[in-house]
Amino acid sequence: MTLAGGGVLSLFGIPLESAGIALALFVAGLVGSFSHCAGMCGPFVLAQSTTNSARKETADSSTRPGALFSRLGGAALLPYHLGRATTYAALGAAAASLTGALMMVPELRWLAIAFLGIAGVAFLSHALGGLPTALKRHLPGRHLGARWAALVSRLARPLFASPRGWRGYFLGLSLGFIPCGLLYAALAAAAASSSPLNGAVAMAAFALGTAPGLFLVAFAGHVAARRWPRTIRGLSSLLMVVNTGMIGFLAVRWAA
Repeated sequence: MTLAGGGVLSLFGIPLESAGIALALFVAGLVGSFSHCAGMCGPFVLAQSTTNSARKETADSSTRPGALFSRLGGAALLPYHLGRATTYAALGAAAASLTGALMMVPELRWLAIAFLGIAGVAFLSHALGGLPTALKRHLPGRHLGARWAALVSRLARPLFASPRGWRGYFLGLSLGFIPCGLLYAALAAAAASSSPLNGAVAMAAFALGTAPGLFLVAFAGHVAARRWPRTIRGLSSLLMVVNTGMIGFLAVRWAA
């Protein structure tokens, strides 16, 4: 999505400036999906992919015509990603709405620039390996983040048992609230767009960018489940435990 992409968005009432933010967030999500997201959210999508495969009938094997499309569909986890995108878009709309309301005060019109600056620093920090541990300890609200992660884990845990259809959607909806530095940076940039529509589009672009890396993780798990069904069936149960531990780790990390 270059200038031509920005022109397409302009046809839908998205200004070029906001289209630029959406493009930047798409690229950030795409790059992050193969580094940060694959490591942090990979266990979530891998558990869904292997669980879904374990529930398939053995007759639905790799020799069946159209098996490749079946694998792609099983690894796509569209309800889950749609749920994540819904949460991200809603957060982007809310953040941009608040910024837009505050910027109606003449003395606060600098907020958009400030949020873009915060986003830039956050993305640069991510590129350089994250914030130093000493600085993280002094971040405001880190204990609140731990409590929030614990709440999200309680809501999401039952949905892992059968993460398909509406359950997959609500799983993505809930896990979209997991504390994440990359997500916060994207929200800061989306807030600078200062309108609900532009903020939602920017965060939807970010969600779209994060999907490819997670898709590859899920596809690998899906193929493995078709090739070694009994082994993967056992591992899928283990991954449920790993996911619980992962969410607990997130809570502890934010409390540290």
